Amino acid sequence: MDWRTWLDRLTVSRPALSRSRIRSAYAVAVATDILQFLLGPLGWAFSDEILDIVALVVTTRLLGFHPLLLPTFVLELVPVADMLPTWTACVALVIAMQKKPPPSSGPDQEGTTIDVKPTRVT
Repeated sequence: MDWRTWLDRLTVSRPALSRSRIRSAYAVAVATDILQFLLGPLGWAFSDEILDIVALVVTTRLLGFHPLLLPTFVLELVPVADMLPTWTACVALVIAMQKKPPPSSGPDQEGTTIDVKPTRVT
């Protein structure tokens, strides 16, 4: 199986975004970022990593899998980077990308199509 096929399967199974899912995802992200900020840059005995795992799992369950969640998780493993609000920024980007309509591949459905036939000039 190709990695793109695997990624497509993961992203197809996204739940519909509702206000409660969006609010819950933001609440998890903000709470995780605040807790990590309060714990300091070094954290307490893997507490930062446990918070990151919980944030990744809960956010994925709420919003569905998105490829931006993985680099955010990896960035959070860097000792000082966990002081930044990376989970909140990631959730905002994922929600914005999921709300954005997909690009259309053809002419506008609302507009009319005019068929112009060439005429001979004599």
